[in-house]
Amino acid sequence: MKLVSVIIPVYNVEAYIAQTIESVLAQTYQNFEIIIVNDDSPDRSAEICQQFSDPRIKIVHQKNRGLAGARNTGIRYAQGDYLAFLDSDDLWAPDKLAKQVAHLEASPQVGVSFCRSAFIDGTGKPLGIYQMPKLTGITPEYLLCRNPVGNGSAPVIRRQVLDEICFWENRHGEAEDFYFDEAFRQSEDIECWLRIALQTAWQIEGIPEALTLYRVNGEGLSADVMKQFASWEQIIAKTATYAPDLIARWLPVAKAYQLRYLARRAVRLKAPRQAKELVHQSLATHWRILLSEPRRTLLTIGAAYLLNVLPSGAYRAVENAVLKITGAAQGRKIGREAQKRQILAAV
Repeated sequence: MKLVSVIIPVYNVEAYIAQTIESVLAQTYQNFEIIIVNDDSPDRSAEICQQFSDPRIKIVHQKNRGLAGARNTGIRYAQGDYLAFLDSDDLWAPDKLAKQVAHLEASPQVGVSFCRSAFIDGTGKPLGIYQMPKLTGITPEYLLCRNPVGNGSAPVIRRQVLDEICFWENRHGEAEDFYFDEAFRQSEDIECWLRIALQTAWQIEGIPEALTLYRVNGEGLSADVMKQFASWEQIIAKTATYAPDLIARWLPVAKAYQLRYLARRAVRLKAPRQAKELVHQSLATHWRILLSEPRRTLLTIGAAYLLNVLPSGAYRAVENAVLKITGAAQGRKIGREAQKRQILAAV
């Protein structure tokens, strides 16, 4: 059994970190090490981590470098053939590592395995909806428009992949290996996946099961939406330095998809004016997303306008009904696809 290095960046998560670590210790695949990177957390997070006595746990302390910097430190300490990332407020299903290691073992061309994710609230209660990305055929063009991996707790990556995209830089007083770009304080994941897709021959591929429990805290501000758009523009600027033809061809399409995604975020944050403005910008940038993805685009438009015209109570009732229907359909699809995958694996 190959060793998996589980890297958990820790910063200001004292309410969640114990459950996060416990979800790793409960894995059915037990050949792992846990590298906890205390990114100068100001609360009791590090103290809570130190209460675990499992010898597979290693705690690394550093001055604050942000999420990308904590992940880079974890990678430098990692001894595993496979590296799994887990954000410190998320949880894993018990069979996550087992199924994704099996995926990588059976698919030598795949360098990044990811799973679907189920949303939970701040208390850990399931919200009944899922991240439902495309699982195969992940191209650089697709990555420009969407993030199929979905979140930082979904991927398991071959060490060799990270070694191939490694670069040297002196950001903290000495030259070090870098994997995630620490110039990014947001969207560092998608920038890394793009480099993998463009600079290596490895495939990025998902499995249908929802094995990550992705926590939605609901504490964001509408200003964060525009910070995320600025990070996306930073990705475009960097990628253009080594893949200018790709950016020149796909920029309007990618921008429209990004604006539509941010409109949905604004809807979730209950920012009606911002949601409507972002929808308008998306369609003005590339109106053909109405043709390529009519259902999702029309749902985003409808949600943005309803948020602007309905009283808050009425909007919540409509939203809850739609989410319930959507979640049930997503759950059925996950079940069908997981069953099909099991049948094909047995053949």
